[in-house]
Amino acid sequence: VQLQASGGGLVQTGDSLRLSCTTSGGAVSNYHMGWFRQAPGKEREFVAATRRSGEVTYYADYVKGRFSISRLNARNTVYLQMNGLKPEDTAVYYCASSTTASYSSMYSNAERYGYWGKGTQVTVSS
Repeated sequence: VQLQASGGGLVQTGDSLRLSCTTSGGAVSNYHMGWFRQAPGKEREFVAATRRSGEVTYYADYVKGRFSISRLNARNTVYLQMNGLKPEDTAVYYCASSTTASYSSMYSNAERYGYWGKGTQVTVSS
């Protein structure tokens, strides 16, 4: 399966963006999906995730209440709605897919994701 992330851009503090991740070569409904990000000079970190059904979602504490992950399986797309953006949210955002059976305890572990998109840059100016 191939993943394509899009929707990044340059915004100001407090603005919103919606990232999209579309799969090809495989239905998104077959995968748990996650968003990660990596800022310059920092390690990649977990942002949000959703189980196959979309009924269960997970968030990192630093985005909880501001970001929302959703999926539209009929369009093979997962979204990350980002509100109240802060300069510290500046990073390249990646979407990834997982089929791990222990997802409820492993959703934030990047090593549990088998496929990754190329990433989309989000820059938040102060």
